[in-house]
Amino acid sequence: MNAASPANPTGTTRTPRAGAPASRKLAWLPPAIVTGGLIPLVVLGLRASTGALGPNAVAEALNQLGLLALVLLVASLAATPLKLASGWTFPLRIRKALGLLAFFYACAHFLTYAVVDQGLDVRTIVEDITERPFILAGFVALLLLIPLAATSTARMLKRLGAARWKRLHRLAYVAAVLGVVHFFLRVKKDATEPLIYAALLALLFAVRIVSAVLHRRAASR
Repeated sequence: MNAASPANPTGTTRTPRAGAPASRKLAWLPPAIVTGGLIPLVVLGLRASTGALGPNAVAEALNQLGLLALVLLVASLAATPLKLASGWTFPLRIRKALGLLAFFYACAHFLTYAVVDQGLDVRTIVEDITERPFILAGFVALLLLIPLAATSTARMLKRLGAARWKRLHRLAYVAAVLGVVHFFLRVKKDATEPLIYAALLALLFAVRIVSAVLHRRAASR
C-alpha cells in the first residue's frame, strides 16, 4: 500500500537519491570526530590544573599541542589517498573536521608559546621567528593554514570555484612538510618520531602521484 501524504500528495513512489541513505547514516561522523578531537585538550587542561605536566609544564604543553596539530593535519591529508587506495568514501566526510582541528591545535600551540611562554613580548617573539629556524618553520606553517581554514566552507568553495579552491588547499601539504621540519629541528637527539611523520607524508605524496599518473594514462586512451 502506498498511501498519499502531505509530502507526497499523489501517492506515487519516489526513488531516493543515490547516496542519500549513506549520507544520513554518517551524519554523526564529523561531530564525533570533533568531539573526540577535543578530548586531548581537556585531558591536557586537567593535567595542567593538577600539576601533572612535570617540572617544565609549558614545554610539555607546547609539545603535546604541536604534536596533536601535526597528527591531525597528516590525518586530514590521508583522507584522499585512503579513498583512492581503498575506495572508502567516509574519510572524505571527516577530512574537513580533521583539518580544522589541526588548525585549532596549531593556534593553541602558538598562543601557548606567545602568551604563556613569552608573555606576549612581541620583540622576543619576532626575534625567535627570525633567528630560530624551527620556530620560523612552524610559524610559516601556521600562516599557511589560516587561508585554508578561512575557505573551508561550502560557500567559499562555490565562491572560489573548485579548481582555484583545490589549488589553494594544496598548501596543506606544504604546511605539513613545514610542520615536520619544525618537529625535526625541535628535537635535539632522537629524530625517530619526526622521521616517521616524514615517511607518512612521502607515502601520501606517492599515492597521490601514482593516482594522477594512472588517471592521465586512462584519459589519454
